[in-house]
Amino acid sequence: MTITCFIRYQIDPFQREAFKAYAGNWCRIIPRCGGRLLGYFLPHEGTSDIAWGLIGFDSLADYEAYRARLKADPEGRENFGMAQRLRFILREERTFCEQVEVGK
Repeated sequence: MTITCFIRYQIDPFQREAFKAYAGNWCRIIPRCGGRLLGYFLPHEGTSDIAWGLIGFDSLADYEAYRARLKADPEGRENFGMAQRLRFILREERTFCEQVEVGK
């Protein structure tokens, strides 16, 4: 069963560019650590403080292995550290979704 980790971020809208750099860094780090990055999404129009990240995995076990690799990755640790220093993420929520197969 394929799952998607759906991450909802509440961001400081005045630090949008900092979040954009943070998300851009994950574009290199996530695939290296075993996740299938489906994308990061910044607010464009309407609500200005909500962003999303979607990452695919073959199973929850694969997600857990990915998280362990991510915590050991020097660039991943630095990216987490940048977010903590600059405080542009106000809240982060993770939901795990199962993909619905069309026609099944």
